[in-house]
Amino acid sequence: MPDKADKNQLRNFYIPEEQSVYLLNANDAKKLKDWVALCIEELEKLGYRQIELIGKGAYGFAFAGFGQDNISYVFKFSRVNLAQHIQERLADEAYMLSLVKHPAVPPFITYQVIKKQGILMMGRAPGIDLEQYSLQVGRLPVRLLIDIAVQLAELLLFLRQPHPASQNLPIIHGDIKPSNLVFDEATGKISLIDWGSSVHAQLDCHGQFLANNVMQLMSADLQHSNARMGDVYFIGPEQRAGELSSPRFDEQGVASTLYALASAQSCRFGRLAIPARSLGLPVEFATLLDSMLADDRSLRQQAGDYFISRMPQLSKLVLPAIPLLADTPLLPVWCSEQTLELDTVVYSSRKSFLREHQADADLHYVDDVQLERYYKNYLEGMGDTEKAFIAAVGRLARYPVVGGLAIHWQASGVYIDSSLNLYNASLKVAFSHAVNNVVNLGRAIGKLGVFKACLFDARNTIHISRESTTVPFEVPEQARIHYQLASVLSQEDASKQHSYFEDGKDPDEQLVLPDAIMDDIARLNLLRHTGCIIFEVTPLYMKVHSYYRLLDNAVEAQFAGLLQSILRKVPLISGEGVGGFMKLPYKDTRFFEHQPQTAACYYPANPRQMLQQRQALDDL
Repeated sequence: MPDKADKNQLRNFYIPEEQSVYLLNANDAKKLKDWVALCIEELEKLGYRQIELIGKGAYGFAFAGFGQDNISYVFKFSRVNLAQHIQERLADEAYMLSLVKHPAVPPFITYQVIKKQGILMMGRAPGIDLEQYSLQVGRLPVRLLIDIAVQLAELLLFLRQPHPASQNLPIIHGDIKPSNLVFDEATGKISLIDWGSSVHAQLDCHGQFLANNVMQLMSADLQHSNARMGDVYFIGPEQRAGELSSPRFDEQGVASTLYALASAQSCRFGRLAIPARSLGLPVEFATLLDSMLADDRSLRQQAGDYFISRMPQLSKLVLPAIPLLADTPLLPVWCSEQTLELDTVVYSSRKSFLREHQADADLHYVDDVQLERYYKNYLEGMGDTEKAFIAAVGRLARYPVVGGLAIHWQASGVYIDSSLNLYNASLKVAFSHAVNNVVNLGRAIGKLGVFKACLFDARNTIHISRESTTVPFEVPEQARIHYQLASVLSQEDASKQHSYFEDGKDPDEQLVLPDAIMDDIARLNLLRHTGCIIFEVTPLYMKVHSYYRLLDNAVEAQFAGLLQSILRKVPLISGEGVGGFMKLPYKDTRFFEHQPQTAACYYPANPRQMLQQRQALDDL
């Protein structure tokens, strides 16, 4: 990336898709809360009630509320801090949505501009988005996945037809992904939302230019794509490369979505290490998905056509629930009986070795918010499996979990130390799927190196600000570094010591901490505990992130004193950047052999026979 962008490269720090409000500095957090309150106030003036913020993305915020007719509506506002030409895309979205008339698409109601603020009003799809549903259940059951695939195939067929209201051109959604599909559990129906990346197709599915007559063809701009950048976790290579828009774009979004839901991932990139044919799917459907995600363009397109034509027949498959893949985690997961609301954030370091090269020159010219948020931030220069690995670690933070991971790739295999503490027992199976994806993707990475990730609760972050770089940071008097007390350890556990303090300088961390703080961290390191402390410093703001659990209650006074001593010495910090330390509770390393790809596992051709055989074995 250009040197200018690297000057204060703090954006490499966070993995999460959407920054927690608890990570915003006080000023930015107040601005956000005030703006949300203003939006709600304006909607209430228009007569709507029970207004709630239901989502936010790269381009805008979405609110839901009831009208006087007791029907629930969605109101979408563009982000006011974006460039004007990007804010105006909300009007484009309103126009494109108004052209689409389909039962699986919430209807367009109106578009208004109030005090220079565009507001798009539309119907509200019933249910929960499939990304959230996937986070709750993990891998989707095969029956449900096929039912969703059938509906998506029908939608693709509808969109690739010429639309009379759209100059007889096909319409491209441009951003099909789990979070843009709302699932109604009561009916099993899905709805496709968020048409902000939607455009008229320039090419048909055969790659031919689209025009209604010769004059229109001659006047069309066939040199420049009208395509918009969807979520780079899910779009296909043609859309990412900025080619002329085609219905093939949405086929790729559908394939990525089905693969992610089948594998409990949040992206398409894991396809090489964890192919669809290893996910316990019917052989024809698994082959279809792998082909739609293949490197070969012609194979992708053949598979896309086959998908649309074949799904009505595949829907007739008999698919009773059969446990083919393990639900138990490959790493230890401590599950608390207590359910807590956490704003988990991942801090990762030592990941520069995952990059194959430092820049992708083809992407530097693209001025797009989605690209800026996802791809340039930390995925640039990585291979697909490495991207999938980073995304899988990020998915862990979508759960109420604290702890850490340290992964060592060596010639003999992969060594993983971990401390994962989950605070919602109902999510144990889904979280196990997420953990196993991290392991399986890690096993497929052939490089030698170390990766570390700390998971902490952003609600415990300490925010410190100053008026000028000429004065030191002063910690608020009431600030405390929170910690938990562990139950009494067994004699065996109490004898285990393990620390990462001695790992040496981290090449990915730019902040150099003063010796006085390092001395306190060294003393802290001698006490039995687990957790992390991370300092994030920009010119006028500092954040101190932490998660600590003391494993020896007898030294609590000394432990608490050292934490307060570290805070008292914060004014000595003079640099900028990120730096931190993680300590895991004790040595409990798990070893895994290198595995370029998970083994094939298909849904049985005769599921009833398999169930009968299993029942017979259970009866013995």
